[in-house]
Amino acid sequence: MDKGATETRRVTRLIRLPEVQHRVGLGRSTIYRWMAEGKFPKPVQLGGYAVAWAEDEVEAWISDRLK
Repeated sequence: MDKGATETRRVTRLIRLPEVQHRVGLGRSTIYRWMAEGKFPKPVQLGGYAVAWAEDEVEAWISDRLK
């Protein structure tokens, strides 16, 4: 039996920039600058110019800051 087939798969919610800003307390320019510097998770492309962040990646980033 394939182990991957029996594992529970967690569904990740995608969140847009206004919610990311609200959760982390940072402005748009800081978020994009830190992404370029590798200090913040990168978003996924939704289509066209629309992007969103994986909620669990943003939450993990917040948790790392609180440690």
